[in-house]
Amino acid sequence: MILTVFLISFAVFYIITLPPGDFLTTYIGRLTAAGESVDPVMIENLRAQYGLDKPFVVQYWMWISNILLHGNFGYSFSLSMPVTTIIKAYIGPTMALSLVTMLFTYLISIPVGIYSAVHQYSVGDYAFTTIGFLGQAIPNFLLAILLMFLSFKLTGDTMLGLFSPGMQNAPWSWAKVLDLLKHCIIPVIVIGMNGTCGLIRTMRSQMLDELSKNYVMTGKAKGMKAKAIRYKYCVRAAINPIASSIGWSLVGIFTGTTITAIVLNLPSMGTIMYTALLDQDMYLAGSWLFLMAIVTVIGTFISDILLAWLDPRARKEYLKG
Repeated sequence: MILTVFLISFAVFYIITLPPGDFLTTYIGRLTAAGESVDPVMIENLRAQYGLDKPFVVQYWMWISNILLHGNFGYSFSLSMPVTTIIKAYIGPTMALSLVTMLFTYLISIPVGIYSAVHQYSVGDYAFTTIGFLGQAIPNFLLAILLMFLSFKLTGDTMLGLFSPGMQNAPWSWAKVLDLLKHCIIPVIVIGMNGTCGLIRTMRSQMLDELSKNYVMTGKAKGMKAKAIRYKYCVRAAINPIASSIGWSLVGIFTGTTITAIVLNLPSMGTIMYTALLDQDMYLAGSWLFLMAIVTVIGTFISDILLAWLDPRARKEYLKG
């Protein structure tokens, strides 16, 4: 994991520096377009101050060494503050929304997938399959707009943001918690819909495959109840691909919040990341991409642990390795 994270950090920094110019180049272009004069000496001093005039390897070493030794992710040129301060301000809402969405995704997809497989070709199976196709076909931003319109028609509130205007700066109370939960409904549905529908189809197909295997018929012949076979053996085997997908599912939820956050006006890192990419704010954009890569690596590690716990065959392979 350590080697993987190190290689990812190098790749991320390289990709971030690929576009020609830097933030100061973009800044000069904006000033020039506005008809303002630019002091070349001041620009060169800023470029030297932040190490933008140094070779790529030196810039990378300055960035990664500050992260490892001091927890300093650099300075955001577009927001004029340390990247660490920005991450601390926005990582909480982003993580909370992502984890709630992930919980929603798995709590819905696994039971529904099992139901669809057990009741194959029933009315419920066809209904969930249709919803699954629609959920994967409708873009997140369009679904967000539709749900906001529906919310406005039913309640008179579009549910923008995570709090109502009167609750934004109010002290924490049960009323504020309830207001937060109310405003989380649309973001969680929008962000989790695509992943939920995909996992439903995966769980359904895996469950159908397990139900058709010989050990199910053997268990029934020995007098075991179909329900016991189904939940003790079939579900445990069918859930393996779901467990192994946690790594990319988690980062998919993180990246999926970007467009949704812009549409729903959510205080998450998605909107900040979008602005950083447009402004060539290399330290802010690179730091967020690096953190997402770390989340992916950790998620993959968790997937490996879950897979080893669920499947004895995986444990044997790990021991052999």
